[in-house]
Amino acid sequence: MKRLNVLFAFGLGLSSPTLVAAQPLLSPPPPLQQQGLPALQLGRTCPELQTAIRSAVGGQASAWSISVVDARGQLLADVNGSTPRIPASNQKLISTAFALDRLGPDFRLKTQLLRHSDGSLEIVGEGDPDLSIAEMQKFAMVVLGQGGSRGEQPGSGPIRLMVREEPPQRWWPSDWHPADRSYAYGAPITRLALTSNALHMAVQNPAARLQRVLDTSVRQQGGSLQMVMVNPEQRQQAMSREDQDPVVLHSEDSAPMHALLSLANTESHNFTAEVLMREAADDWDVGRASMANTQWMQQQGLPIQGMRIRDGSGLSRANRVTSRTIAALLLRMGRHPLASYYQASMAIAGQRGTLRYLYRGTPLQGRFWGKTGTLSGVRSISGILDTATGPRYVSMISNGGSAPNSVMGRVLRATQSLSRCLSLSASVSQPAVPG
Repeated sequence: MKRLNVLFAFGLGLSSPTLVAAQPLLSPPPPLQQQGLPALQLGRTCPELQTAIRSAVGGQASAWSISVVDARGQLLADVNGSTPRIPASNQKLISTAFALDRLGPDFRLKTQLLRHSDGSLEIVGEGDPDLSIAEMQKFAMVVLGQGGSRGEQPGSGPIRLMVREEPPQRWWPSDWHPADRSYAYGAPITRLALTSNALHMAVQNPAARLQRVLDTSVRQQGGSLQMVMVNPEQRQQAMSREDQDPVVLHSEDSAPMHALLSLANTESHNFTAEVLMREAADDWDVGRASMANTQWMQQQGLPIQGMRIRDGSGLSRANRVTSRTIAALLLRMGRHPLASYYQASMAIAGQRGTLRYLYRGTPLQGRFWGKTGTLSGVRSISGILDTATGPRYVSMISNGGSAPNSVMGRVLRATQSLSRCLSLSASVSQPAVPG
């Protein structure tokens, strides 16, 4: 079984990637049964927690959105929770939930060599983030053995190979900052991406790199290759009915979805999050995929007022989401049949992923599963806090606040220590926040 050998910790806004050893794949408990769509409820707050959070943000309240929800959907504390803000990598919580629900925990991205009814050869892919040079060399050897189109003999001339790939104008979301595109964390999003289209920096022309690898492998065996790039949409439209069922000559599968989710959430791998959103939407146009993700959120009965999805990773500064939306999503996924996989994909305070160095030696260590987010001027953290009275779904987004890590730590500790709110309002809850 293929496994991710290296996880790339591409923190948003960092100038270079950090390589870390791959975390072992967790074995989640059996999935829960569907429990119906939860709804975020207003009206029953915890005064002590609200006061503690207000104290934590101090005079910076205008820069923060914070929401804390309990397992019943009660909004226990809220500071500007309905204000849309730039979420940075907290956007991945949205795209990975969408992908897990649509595709399931065992889904694998496929890269395949096809032979069509006319004998033509074609490589197609789905964006496997762990596609290696060694695997692509295997494809080259199979291509060489086939000798090209029907009727040709191996060695009689260049082997014509079609490569189904997105056009260059789709390699990056249009609103990603040009400077980000040069770094590994801003690598282009393509269907055939050797090592996630990243070395020490982003590979600017992944199609040319792919051609070099294939051509070199074929030439080393005495053959020659003519690679032709084809647009996926145009290719699909042009294929005749008999072409719809080609022969698979060779296939390489990605790691399973639950490992891809961990790469996206635990290590904040942008490329993986982008691919998962596109695959869940079954559309590699980022605009249409973003719309499909938005529609999915609405179908879950979540409060999406002010939400704007522009990519799957959070690198776009045009994304907008409220802390109430994210807290409600965490609550929804907590009752999902695949809840255990979703939670297992997150970093853990003081133990692994982007939270490995935070909150060590505190009561939060090993008790908070979350997703961090960082852009210049933006800091976010959202996740599931284990408390003495059950889980708390917490979302915090800062756009322009100072010392955000300190504020976040104080909010999490207050939520943990005040989980049993003795003066919880007994007033009747208001209707669910509309979706």
